[in-house]
Amino acid sequence: MDALVEAARDDGVRDERVLDAIAAVPRSEFVPLELAGLADVDMPIPIPHGQVTTQPSLVARMIEALSLDGDERVLEIGTGYGWQAALLARLAREVFSVERFDDMREAARAALAGRKNVDVVVGDGSEGLPDEAPFEAILVSAGYPSVPTPLAEQAADGGRLVQPLGPGGDEDVVLFEKRRGALQTIRSLGGAHFVRLHGRHGFA
Repeated sequence: MDALVEAARDDGVRDERVLDAIAAVPRSEFVPLELAGLADVDMPIPIPHGQVTTQPSLVARMIEALSLDGDERVLEIGTGYGWQAALLARLAREVFSVERFDDMREAARAALAGRKNVDVVVGDGSEGLPDEAPFEAILVSAGYPSVPTPLAEQAADGGRLVQPLGPGGDEDVVLFEKRRGALQTIRSLGGAHFVRLHGRHGFA
């Protein structure tokens, strides 16, 4: 875990709460068992259905950009094996995470057992969770050329949203803030490679 903290620092992350969360949550518990030996390496790890985990230093940058103070309700799109959700759970009041695949949802739920402020559901991430909205922070871990309208609508006024913008495989990770009912672009967090966001408001 110290290696991942150092990787995040080297990547420019300065929020000590984020760094402390990375130090406290073993990534090895959130990757396929046969790949646990790679958990402390700052690299994506393959998971089922052709998906990959997000590189830890990028996870740290994306979470830091949300500027969480501990009282937010957070929506995460793309649970994977749940490490990012576990970090968010240490930094926010409540986390709702949407995963496409039942087996990955079950793997994430098992890894997240005991964390009572995280709810993982199977669904269409491009539609968000309207029944739980609004959210002070939204973190999307899949690429699409624009922010899906439902996600923009579910962000609270003053809330922040981070999403990779692009076709899937070549994205610009962008931070937005909701101001006067509309998302405003704040800054780019840099380039990255993400899987595609599929769903009614994403790719078919």
